[in-house]
Amino acid sequence: MLSLLLFSILLFVCWPLALLALCLYPLFWLLLLPFRLLGIAVDGVFELLRAVIMLPARLLRGRN
Repeated sequence: MLSLLLFSILLFVCWPLALLALCLYPLFWLLLLPFRLLGIAVDGVFELLRAVIMLPARLLRGRN
């Protein structure tokens, strides 16, 4: 909602810049997509390492 409000203000103040931003947004999204995928993969690796390290403690704790 905030981004729509900011875009509306930009459209009112400087409409050519707003239209340029509207056209360039998909290109920036495509350029940043590999970094998002890399972040998801790194997060998965850290979660796996955390699960492996915490496994002995979970096994010793048992069911209470």
